Amino acid sequence: MNEQPPPRLAVQAALVAGKDLEIEWRTRATLSRVLPFAGILVVLFAVALDPDRGILPRVAPGLFWLAVLLCALLAFGRSMDLERGNRAGIGLVLSGADPAAVFLGKAAAVAAELLVLEACVGVAMIAVYDVDVRGVALAVSAMVLATTGIAAAGTLYGAMVTLDRSRDSLLAILLLPVLLPVLLAATKLLGSATSGPSPQDRLWLGLLAVFAALYGGLGTIAFGSLFEEA
Repeated sequence: MNEQPPPRLAVQAALVAGKDLEIEWRTRATLSRVLPFAGILVVLFAVALDPDRGILPRVAPGLFWLAVLLCALLAFGRSMDLERGNRAGIGLVLSGADPAAVFLGKAAAVAAELLVLEACVGVAMIAVYDVDVRGVALAVSAMVLATTGIAAAGTLYGAMVTLDRSRDSLLAILLLPVLLPVLLAATKLLGSATSGPSPQDRLWLGLLAVFAALYGGLGTIAFGSLFEEA
């Protein structure tokens, strides 16, 4: 009797992503925590920085990505909790799934959740901060590339610290400095999308693409050993 060959990498990754997203859809665990937190951040930024809202449109791009990064830390913790609960990660290992596919699937699921969050935060900031988005295509491109890099790096570092008791604080300490280039480039691009294009926009987009490719490649190589130890 011939054995069935294992599914291709893309199919396995899609199955892992679908599993995580289906669990999130049923439980609403991540969005029920992250969305209220993001809403509070939007309001607190507005109250703390400028009650008269004169400066808010100018600083909105930086505040947007700062809120996204803080909320992303919650999403990464939840992503790894899915595999720790009931030792579900053992099932993935025993199933013969390619570790690279597990990484890509979990990163894709987190990226999808973050894009939903970014859409909600963006709408809130446009309404509260009176932001005028002129370059929609540039803003969307920046969000997709930045979110891809954030999800890849966060999934990799999340697996690295999953066994540590203080994993949430350790993840923030390790991840946030790494994401500084993403924060800088994405803020510049969102600023161009709201105030007008800049000659450096292609350079910033290239930086985001390189970062996403770098951590995507590192994750597919290193995630296997980290995940099996977790």
